[in-house]
Amino acid sequence: MAANAIDQTRRMLSLVTYLRERPGARIADVARAFGISEDELISDLDVLPLCGTSFRGGDLLDIDTDGERIWWHNPAALSAEAAAPLRLAADEATALLVAARAVATLPGLREGDREALLRATAKLEAAAGETAGASDRLSVTFESEGGVFAEVDRAISERRRLWVRYYSPARDELTEREVDPIRLFALGHTYMEAWCYRSEARRTFRLDRVAEIRILDEPAAPPELELRDLSEALVQPSADDPEVVVEVGPGGRWVAEYYPHDSAEELPDGGLRITLRTPDPTSLRRLALRLGPDGRITAPEDLAQSARSAAAEALAAYEASGGQGV
Repeated sequence: MAANAIDQTRRMLSLVTYLRERPGARIADVARAFGISEDELISDLDVLPLCGTSFRGGDLLDIDTDGERIWWHNPAALSAEAAAPLRLAADEATALLVAARAVATLPGLREGDREALLRATAKLEAAAGETAGASDRLSVTFESEGGVFAEVDRAISERRRLWVRYYSPARDELTEREVDPIRLFALGHTYMEAWCYRSEARRTFRLDRVAEIRILDEPAAPPELELRDLSEALVQPSADDPEVVVEVGPGGRWVAEYYPHDSAEELPDGGLRITLRTPDPTSLRRLALRLGPDGRITAPEDLAQSARSAAAEALAAYEASGGQGV
């Protein structure tokens, strides 16, 4: 299986320690030590200078190469001496204060949590000194997702069932469901994991797609389920799920980094033939439309034809609008 973004992140964390202990290390030796090609190593080295303890001058890693050796010009940037004492900059203190005050206003927030947050905010204001004054002129208003979050959090706390109207992008429709919430979590977006009585199965709901929500009087009683490990990805296909083959060009190689897959075969043009599994193959039509000329679904044939039809319909609608969008 091709390396994904998580694999690359872990490798670069190890690479930082490795290079700090080996000034002027040879590219060939480092690539061999990490079991990667020299091109992959150079790609990692292009990313490392964007990393550091902050984005202020001197805090980013100053790492470069002359084509043969790797040089790290400011290894002390990550030393214990450089990191201590830790102090909040003015912009960091302002961001924290604004966020803390906004969260404290959320409807449905447990009173004990609100009081703890306000105490922490007061301590931060005292530590920030004059900087805290700037945050008084800023405010944040949470949109509907904040209210949905509060209702779900309350339902979990009180062990009560929820009624929701939920938008499904794969089917482009609103559905009404009763669910027993299990937990809230964030992976880029905020999600609710719940037992859905409409599907009679565990389902995951993105909060910004909840159009309406109500807490019901009926107690929640989800079946005993083992919580999934979401550290690798939100969608973790089963071996029994249908297999889909997607071929991408060089501009679509990112698909292998963001979608769990069974295999990724190199193609002569620099692209990949990616084999993956999904419980809902039709959801990949959106991926095909997003890829455009950089990729296409090749199997199964009915899904490939469906994706081609969706692309043709989108193009026809665009042309009918005079190129102004629809």
